[in-house]
Amino acid sequence: MTVRAATAFPDHHPPAHAGPVPRKAAVLSRLPLDPYIAALLGTVLFAALLPATGGGARVAGTAANAAVALLFFLYGTRMSTREAIDGLRHWRLHLTVLAATFAVFPLLGLAARGLVPYVLSPQLYTGFLFLCLLPSTIQSSIAFTSIARGNVAAAVCAGSFSSLAGIMLTPLLAALLIGGSAGISGHAVLGIAGQLLAPFLAGQVLRRRTARHVAEHRTVLGLVDRGSILLVVYAAFSAGMAQGIWHQVSLPRLVGLLAAEAVLLAAMLTLTGQGARRLGFDRADRITVVFAGSKKSLAAGLPMAAVLFGGGAGLAVLPLMLFHQMQLMVCAVLAKRWARQGGAAVGWRDERDDGPDSAPDGGSDGPAREPGDGRGGERRPGVAPAGEGRRPAPAGVPRR
Repeated sequence: MTVRAATAFPDHHPPAHAGPVPRKAAVLSRLPLDPYIAALLGTVLFAALLPATGGGARVAGTAANAAVALLFFLYGTRMSTREAIDGLRHWRLHLTVLAATFAVFPLLGLAARGLVPYVLSPQLYTGFLFLCLLPSTIQSSIAFTSIARGNVAAAVCAGSFSSLAGIMLTPLLAALLIGGSAGISGHAVLGIAGQLLAPFLAGQVLRRRTARHVAEHRTVLGLVDRGSILLVVYAAFSAGMAQGIWHQVSLPRLVGLLAAEAVLLAAMLTLTGQGARRLGFDRADRITVVFAGSKKSLAAGLPMAAVLFGGGAGLAVLPLMLFHQMQLMVCAVLAKRWARQGGAAVGWRDERDDGPDSAPDGGSDGPAREPGDGRGGERRPGVAPAGEGRRPAPAGVPRR
């Protein structure tokens, strides 16, 4: 089943295997360090050298809260309600992504409790567990799904549904699993609903008046997206500098955190790929499940951490920032690999299976398609594609 791409994302055209890779996605696939992540790391360095203190800290915090509210208002404006309802038709894929995001990830996070205090300190483990409770990403899931020639329309809906569900599920899971150790209360949960959900709903209500203007100024609004997160990072790490977070994290602890996150990411990539295969998804949908089900959202995680952890948000978001960079680098490599393996004969031998979690038997999940046929039609009876069942004609001899 194929879901139509949301009109809120005009840069992504399904089916992904039939069209060119978007420029942003192509850039993401080539760079070992995403420029936005470099900007995030630069913001952390700036906060370390010139942290906001006193009245400046209050101004930075207020500006960050306003920017996040604007960010989620824009999310609500961009997401078409009609397209979201249409996306529910692909409910098996969305439930799979939600289960990976809000069930499998938290279980792995709880299992990592055994790493305390040998590998992770209690404070780092709190941030590690919080990371496991966050929703999936939207932008990078779409970009990498497009690079790998997966189901981009399903990635749009899966990321949007996950982000919307995370507004309520993440603080509830945090209150249940982290609870008193982080000072999470019902008031904090309501605070997240007020800061994130209310602007999102306002964007949905006003969408008819604002959607056209948002579509016409995508570049400027993209800067708002990124700028709001940079503001939150600066405010959070400024508060962390006041608490001396870098004195609380030794180099061995940092290396242990990176190792634990590498294992977590590898486990989720494997589980989502194998799980999607066992559930019978075709190659394009398996790619979507892997990329949407194995990543965590920095855009949602930072403002949530600021509300849930208050002054301790700086140390709590350190695992998230490291994991975000790791997932971008690893998924960029996977996306390029799957694009090469499925690019020459998409829908023909892609199920051999060079997609997520290759099967040794090389079975196909669905009908073969004519190579080079952008319409994705089935193979014509009695006509063998190039390279299968017929030899190329010698030079100077016309083909039949």
